[in-house]
Amino acid sequence: MITAQVESLSERLGELMPLFPEHYKELALNQDQVPLDPQYEEYLRRDAAGGVMLVTLRDLGKLVGYFVGFVAPGLHYRTCLTLTMDIFWVHPSHRGGRAGFILFDAVEKEAKRRGVQRMFVGSKCHKDASFLFERRGYERCEVYYTAWLGGAADAAREAA
Repeated sequence: MITAQVESLSERLGELMPLFPEHYKELALNQDQVPLDPQYEEYLRRDAAGGVMLVTLRDLGKLVGYFVGFVAPGLHYRTCLTLTMDIFWVHPSHRGGRAGFILFDAVEKEAKRRGVQRMFVGSKCHKDASFLFERRGYERCEVYYTAWLGGAADAAREAA
């Protein structure tokens, strides 16, 4: 049985860390230039200040997914408490069913409990999960682009 629950990042970081390399390998761009090296101390600092939301996804107690987001007033809208997604991931063996919906049901419930007024989420273009957000009624509001500016890949892009 798949469940989603709000948990403490500080208490669960050790359990989450073994999943990050698989998440990174599947989704991160420029892996040959940018190694996985999270600023755990910053996550823990923000968590201690109440600014991190962790919702875990478990199958019979086993960790199979997670959502990490930052809760703070918007920099442009100080009166609007905002949840900005940092990362979310569902293990490939648990995709295609209801797992993502179960996860985001819990995320939204906790966000409302905290008084969040606006939530921003995103999806990788090369591993698109937009359908999840669109089915939940989210509106498409921005598109991000990326360019590697440091090193050999940058030179190759400029030569093209």
